[in-house]
Amino acid sequence: MRAVVIDSFGEPKDVLTAGERPMPEPGEGQVRIALILAPIHNHDLATIRGVYGYKPALPAIPGTEAVGRIDALGPGVSGLEVGQRVSVSGIHEAWAEFFLAKATQVVPLPDSIPDETAAQLMAMPLSSLMLLEDLNVAAGEWITINAANGAVGRLLNVLARQRGVHVLSLVRSAESAKALQDQGAEAVVDTGSEGWQQQVAELTGGAPIVRAVDQVGGSAANDLLSLLAPSGELISFGALSGKPLIIDPGPIIFKQAVIKGFWGSKRAEQTSREDMRRLITELVTMAATGALTLEVEETYALDSAAEAAVASETPGRSAKIALKP
Repeated sequence: MRAVVIDSFGEPKDVLTAGERPMPEPGEGQVRIALILAPIHNHDLATIRGVYGYKPALPAIPGTEAVGRIDALGPGVSGLEVGQRVSVSGIHEAWAEFFLAKATQVVPLPDSIPDETAAQLMAMPLSSLMLLEDLNVAAGEWITINAANGAVGRLLNVLARQRGVHVLSLVRSAESAKALQDQGAEAVVDTGSEGWQQQVAELTGGAPIVRAVDQVGGSAANDLLSLLAPSGELISFGALSGKPLIIDPGPIIFKQAVIKGFWGSKRAEQTSREDMRRLITELVTMAATGALTLEVEETYALDSAAEAAVASETPGRSAKIALKP
Protein backbone atom coordinates (compact mmCIF):
# COMPACT_ATOMS: atom_id res chain seq x y z
CA MET A 1 0.00 0.00 0.00
CA ARG A 2 0.98 3.66 -0.40
CA ALA A 3 1.82 5.57 2.79
CA VAL A 4 3.44 8.78 4.02
CA VAL A 5 6.64 8.06 5.96
CA ILE A 6 9.17 9.93 8.09
CA ASP A 7 12.62 8.43 8.69
CA SER A 8 13.75 11.30 10.94
CA PHE A 9 12.18 14.15 12.85
CA GLY A 10 12.36 17.61 11.33
CA GLU A 11 10.53 20.18 9.25
CA PRO A 12 7.59 18.43 7.53
CA LYS A 13 8.55 19.79 4.10
CA ASP A 14 11.97 18.15 4.48
CA VAL A 15 11.16 14.80 6.10
CA LEU A 16 7.77 13.77 4.67
CA THR A 17 8.10 11.22 1.87
CA ALA A 18 5.80 8.64 0.30
CA GLY A 19 6.57 4.99 -0.22
CA GLU A 20 5.25 1.46 -0.27
CA ARG A 21 4.54 -0.27 3.03
CA PRO A 22 3.13 -3.74 3.86
CA MET A 23 -0.65 -3.95 4.13
CA PRO A 24 -1.49 -4.02 7.89
CA GLU A 25 -3.48 -6.98 9.17
CA PRO A 26 -6.05 -6.37 11.94
CA GLY A 27 -5.39 -8.17 15.19
CA GLU A 28 -7.72 -9.06 18.03
CA GLY A 29 -10.36 -6.36 18.45
CA GLN A 30 -9.08 -4.29 15.52
CA VAL A 31 -10.47 -3.23 12.16
CA ARG A 32 -8.65 -2.26 8.99
CA ILE A 33 -9.89 0.94 7.38
CA ALA A 34 -9.51 2.12 3.79
CA LEU A 35 -8.72 5.83 3.86
CA ILE A 36 -11.14 8.36 2.35
CA LEU A 37 -9.81 11.60 3.85
CA ALA A 38 -7.37 12.55 6.64
CA PRO A 39 -6.89 16.12 7.92
CA ILE A 40 -3.52 17.64 8.80
CA HIS A 41 -3.59 18.88 12.38
CA ASN A 42 -1.08 21.09 14.20
CA HIS A 43 -0.32 18.21 16.56
CA ASP A 44 0.49 15.99 13.55
CA LEU A 45 3.09 18.51 12.41
CA ALA A 46 4.44 18.87 15.96
CA THR A 47 4.82 15.07 16.11
CA ILE A 48 6.70 15.08 12.79
CA ARG A 49 9.03 17.72 14.25
CA GLY A 50 9.55 15.58 17.34
CA VAL A 51 8.24 18.21 19.76
CA TYR A 52 4.84 16.77 20.70
CA GLY A 53 3.87 14.84 23.83
CA TYR A 54 3.91 11.62 21.78
CA LYS A 55 7.05 10.59 19.90
CA PRO A 56 6.74 7.54 17.61
CA ALA A 57 9.51 5.08 16.88
CA LEU A 58 11.09 5.68 13.48
CA PRO A 59 10.45 5.10 10.66
CA ALA A 60 6.86 6.15 11.26
CA ILE A 61 3.65 6.84 9.36
CA PRO A 62 2.03 10.06 10.67
CA GLY A 63 -1.67 10.84 10.95
CA THR A 64 -4.08 10.66 13.86
CA GLU A 65 -7.59 11.17 12.45
CA ALA A 66 -9.52 10.12 9.35
CA VAL A 67 -12.75 9.04 7.76
CA GLY A 68 -12.74 5.78 5.85
CA ARG A 69 -14.56 2.53 5.18
CA ILE A 70 -14.01 -0.66 7.14
CA ASP A 71 -12.06 -3.02 4.92
CA ALA A 72 -11.49 -5.99 7.24
CA LEU A 73 -12.48 -7.15 10.72
CA GLY A 74 -10.04 -8.69 13.15
CA PRO A 75 -10.87 -11.60 15.49
CA GLY A 76 -13.39 -10.81 18.20
CA VAL A 77 -14.93 -7.79 16.49
CA SER A 78 -18.71 -7.59 16.55
CA GLY A 79 -21.26 -4.87 15.84
CA LEU A 80 -19.34 -3.53 12.83
CA GLU A 81 -19.45 -4.47 9.16
CA VAL A 82 -17.11 -4.35 6.19
CA GLY A 83 -18.05 -1.35 4.05
CA GLN A 84 -19.26 0.84 6.93
CA ARG A 85 -18.09 4.46 6.76
CA VAL A 86 -16.51 5.44 10.06
CA SER A 87 -14.71 8.32 11.72
CA VAL A 88 -11.77 7.65 14.01
CA SER A 89 -9.23 9.70 15.93
CA GLY A 90 -6.58 9.15 18.57
CA ILE A 91 -4.93 6.60 16.31
CA HIS A 92 -1.55 6.38 14.56
CA GLU A 93 -0.49 5.84 10.93
CA ALA A 94 -3.66 7.26 9.35
CA TRP A 95 -1.77 8.84 6.42
CA ALA A 96 -1.85 5.64 4.40
CA GLU A 97 -4.18 3.87 1.99
CA PHE A 98 -5.07 1.47 4.82
CA PHE A 99 -4.62 1.75 8.58
CA LEU A 100 -5.68 -0.06 11.76
CA ALA A 101 -7.85 1.07 14.65
CA LYS A 102 -9.41 -0.55 17.69
CA ALA A 103 -13.03 -1.44 17.04
CA THR A 104 -13.95 0.53 20.17
CA GLN A 105 -12.44 3.69 18.64
CA VAL A 106 -14.45 3.89 15.44
CA VAL A 107 -17.70 5.81 15.13
CA PRO A 108 -20.12 4.73 12.36
CA LEU A 109 -21.61 7.75 10.60
CA PRO A 110 -24.90 8.52 8.85
CA ASP A 111 -24.75 9.39 5.15
CA SER A 112 -25.96 12.93 5.94
CA ILE A 113 -22.50 13.86 7.26
CA PRO A 114 -20.15 14.88 4.39
CA ASP A 115 -16.68 13.33 4.21
CA GLU A 116 -15.06 16.72 4.89
CA THR A 117 -16.89 17.04 8.21
CA ALA A 118 -16.54 13.34 9.03
CA ALA A 119 -12.76 13.46 8.59
CA GLN A 120 -12.45 16.12 11.30
CA LEU A 121 -15.34 15.22 13.59
CA MET A 122 -13.56 13.53 16.47
CA ALA A 123 -10.23 15.18 17.29
CA MET A 124 -10.64 18.95 17.41
CA PRO A 125 -14.43 19.05 17.95
CA LEU A 126 -14.22 16.53 20.78
CA SER A 127 -11.30 18.39 22.39
CA SER A 128 -13.19 21.67 21.98
CA LEU A 129 -16.33 20.20 23.52
CA MET A 130 -14.39 18.74 26.46
CA LEU A 131 -12.63 22.08 26.85
CA LEU A 132 -15.95 23.93 26.91
CA GLU A 133 -17.26 21.58 29.59
CA ASP A 134 -14.08 22.02 31.65
CA LEU A 135 -14.43 25.80 31.46
CA ASN A 136 -17.56 25.33 33.56
CA VAL A 137 -19.35 28.44 32.33
CA ALA A 138 -23.07 29.13 32.35
CA ALA A 139 -25.31 30.52 29.62
CA GLY A 140 -24.87 34.28 29.42
CA GLU A 141 -21.26 34.30 30.63
CA TRP A 142 -18.29 35.45 28.53
CA ILE A 143 -15.16 33.56 27.54
CA THR A 144 -12.37 34.62 25.18
CA ILE A 145 -9.96 32.77 22.89
CA ASN A 146 -7.04 33.93 20.74
CA ALA A 147 -6.08 32.58 17.30
CA ALA A 148 -9.85 32.31 17.03
CA ASN A 149 -9.79 31.92 13.24
CA GLY A 150 -8.23 28.47 13.66
CA ALA A 151 -10.14 25.19 13.94
CA VAL A 152 -10.52 25.27 17.73
CA GLY A 153 -11.60 28.91 17.78
CA ARG A 154 -14.24 28.36 15.12
CA LEU A 155 -15.48 25.21 16.85
CA LEU A 156 -15.62 26.83 20.27
CA ASN A 157 -17.77 29.60 18.79
CA VAL A 158 -20.25 27.10 17.36
CA LEU A 159 -20.37 24.86 20.44
CA ALA A 160 -20.65 27.79 22.86
CA ARG A 161 -23.52 29.32 20.88
CA GLN A 162 -25.39 26.03 21.24
CA ARG A 163 -25.13 26.46 25.02
CA GLY A 164 -25.80 30.18 25.20
CA VAL A 165 -22.22 31.09 26.16
CA HIS A 166 -20.76 34.31 24.70
CA VAL A 167 -17.35 34.15 22.98
CA LEU A 168 -14.95 37.03 22.42
CA SER A 169 -12.76 35.97 19.50
CA LEU A 170 -9.30 37.52 19.16
CA VAL A 171 -7.49 37.45 15.80
CA ARG A 172 -4.53 39.31 14.31
CA SER A 173 -5.84 40.68 11.02
CA ALA A 174 -8.88 42.45 9.62
CA GLU A 175 -9.29 39.65 7.06
CA SER A 176 -9.47 36.99 9.77
CA ALA A 177 -11.93 39.11 11.73
CA LYS A 178 -14.25 39.46 8.74
CA ALA A 179 -14.06 35.73 7.97
CA LEU A 180 -15.12 34.87 11.53
CA GLN A 181 -17.93 37.42 11.48
CA ASP A 182 -19.17 35.97 8.20
CA GLN A 183 -19.33 32.58 9.93
CA GLY A 184 -21.58 33.97 12.66
CA ALA A 185 -19.13 34.86 15.45
CA GLU A 186 -20.79 37.51 17.60
CA ALA A 187 -17.78 39.43 18.97
CA VAL A 188 -14.49 39.56 17.05
CA VAL A 189 -11.53 41.87 17.70
CA ASP A 190 -8.37 42.36 15.65
CA THR A 191 -5.61 42.78 18.25
CA GLY A 192 -3.45 44.44 15.62
CA SER A 193 -5.82 47.40 15.45
CA GLU A 194 -5.40 50.53 17.53
CA GLY A 195 -7.43 50.66 20.73
CA TRP A 196 -8.52 47.04 20.51
CA GLN A 197 -8.98 46.82 24.31
CA GLN A 198 -11.66 49.51 24.10
CA GLN A 199 -13.39 47.47 21.40
CA VAL A 200 -13.50 44.55 23.83
CA ALA A 201 -15.30 46.66 26.43
CA GLU A 202 -17.82 47.86 23.83
CA LEU A 203 -18.54 44.40 22.43
CA THR A 204 -18.99 42.75 25.82
CA GLY A 205 -20.83 45.69 27.36
CA GLY A 206 -18.30 45.64 30.15
CA ALA A 207 -19.42 42.16 31.27
CA PRO A 208 -16.77 40.12 33.11
CA ILE A 209 -14.74 37.65 31.04
CA VAL A 210 -14.51 34.61 33.30
CA ARG A 211 -12.35 32.26 31.18
CA ALA A 212 -9.61 32.78 28.58
CA VAL A 213 -8.12 30.16 26.22
CA ASP A 214 -4.60 30.78 24.93
CA GLN A 215 -3.46 28.97 21.79
CA VAL A 216 -0.50 31.21 21.01
CA GLY A 217 1.81 31.56 24.01
CA GLY A 218 4.37 34.34 24.34
CA SER A 219 3.00 37.80 25.14
CA ALA A 220 -0.42 36.89 23.70
CA ALA A 221 -1.12 34.99 26.91
CA ASN A 222 -0.57 38.15 28.92
CA ASP A 223 -3.04 40.02 26.69
CA LEU A 224 -5.66 37.45 27.64
CA LEU A 225 -4.74 37.69 31.31
CA SER A 226 -5.33 41.46 31.16
CA LEU A 227 -8.91 40.82 29.98
CA LEU A 228 -9.81 38.31 32.67
CA ALA A 229 -12.17 39.21 35.49
CA PRO A 230 -11.12 38.63 39.12
CA SER A 231 -10.91 34.91 39.98
CA GLY A 232 -10.87 34.09 36.26
CA GLU A 233 -8.98 31.21 34.64
CA LEU A 234 -6.45 31.23 31.81
CA ILE A 235 -6.19 27.89 30.02
CA SER A 236 -3.11 27.10 27.94
CA PHE A 237 -4.32 25.05 24.97
CA GLY A 238 -1.45 25.50 22.50
CA ALA A 239 1.72 27.40 21.63
CA LEU A 240 1.44 28.47 18.00
CA SER A 241 4.14 31.11 18.51
CA GLY A 242 6.59 28.48 19.73
CA LYS A 243 7.37 30.75 22.69
CA PRO A 244 6.87 30.19 26.43
CA LEU A 245 4.12 32.05 28.25
CA ILE A 246 5.09 35.62 29.12
CA ILE A 247 2.99 36.50 32.15
CA ASP A 248 2.83 39.61 34.34
CA PRO A 249 2.56 38.37 37.95
CA GLY A 250 0.49 41.43 38.93
CA PRO A 251 -2.83 40.27 37.45
CA ILE A 252 -2.25 36.75 38.77
CA ILE A 253 -1.78 38.07 42.29
CA PHE A 254 -4.33 40.86 42.40
CA LYS A 255 -7.00 39.15 40.30
CA GLN A 256 -6.39 35.81 42.04
CA ALA A 257 -6.26 34.34 38.56
CA VAL A 258 -5.61 30.66 37.88
CA ILE A 259 -3.47 29.35 35.01
CA LYS A 260 -3.75 25.72 33.93
CA GLY A 261 -3.20 23.53 30.90
CA PHE A 262 -5.48 21.39 28.75
CA TRP A 263 -4.46 18.40 26.60
CA GLY A 264 -7.32 16.63 24.83
CA SER A 265 -5.58 13.25 24.73
CA LYS A 266 -5.05 13.19 28.49
CA ARG A 267 -8.58 14.50 29.12
CA ALA A 268 -10.01 11.72 26.95
CA GLU A 269 -8.12 9.09 28.96
CA GLN A 270 -9.76 10.42 32.12
CA THR A 271 -13.27 10.44 30.65
CA SER A 272 -15.67 7.56 31.35
CA ARG A 273 -17.05 5.54 28.44
CA GLU A 274 -20.57 6.80 29.22
CA ASP A 275 -19.47 10.43 29.23
CA MET A 276 -17.49 9.96 26.03
CA ARG A 277 -20.51 8.40 24.34
CA ARG A 278 -22.61 11.40 25.40
CA LEU A 279 -20.10 13.88 23.95
CA ILE A 280 -19.68 11.97 20.67
CA THR A 281 -23.44 11.63 20.27
CA GLU A 282 -23.79 15.41 20.67
CA LEU A 283 -21.18 16.00 17.95
CA VAL A 284 -22.60 13.44 15.52
CA THR A 285 -26.10 14.85 16.00
CA MET A 286 -24.90 18.41 15.35
CA ALA A 287 -23.03 17.27 12.22
CA ALA A 288 -25.96 15.23 10.92
CA THR A 289 -28.37 18.15 11.30
CA GLY A 290 -25.98 20.68 9.77
CA ALA A 291 -25.45 22.61 13.01
CA LEU A 292 -21.76 21.67 12.82
CA THR A 293 -20.02 21.86 9.44
CA LEU A 294 -16.26 21.45 9.00
CA GLU A 295 -14.80 22.49 5.67
CA VAL A 296 -11.68 21.29 3.83
CA GLU A 297 -9.92 24.02 1.87
CA GLU A 298 -7.85 21.72 -0.33
CA THR A 299 -6.97 18.05 -0.63
CA TYR A 300 -3.62 16.55 -1.61
CA ALA A 301 -2.61 13.03 -2.59
CA LEU A 302 -0.47 11.06 -0.16
CA ASP A 303 2.49 11.52 -2.52
CA SER A 304 2.20 15.30 -1.99
CA ALA A 305 2.17 15.25 1.81
CA ALA A 306 5.19 17.58 2.10
CA GLU A 307 3.46 20.16 -0.08
CA ALA A 308 0.24 19.70 1.89
CA ALA A 309 2.06 20.32 5.18
CA VAL A 310 3.40 23.63 3.86
CA ALA A 311 -0.10 24.63 2.74
CA SER A 312 -1.45 23.71 6.18
CA GLU A 313 0.84 26.26 7.84
CA THR A 314 0.41 29.00 5.25
CA PRO A 315 -1.31 32.05 6.83
CA GLY A 316 -4.75 33.00 5.59
CA ARG A 317 -6.32 29.56 5.39
CA SER A 318 -10.05 29.41 6.09
CA ALA A 319 -10.29 25.62 6.55
CA LYS A 320 -8.23 22.44 6.93
CA ILE A 321 -5.86 20.85 4.46
CA ALA A 322 -6.46 17.12 4.03
CA LEU A 323 -4.85 14.07 2.46
CA LYS A 324 -6.56 11.50 0.25
CA PRO A 325 -5.35 8.17 -1.21
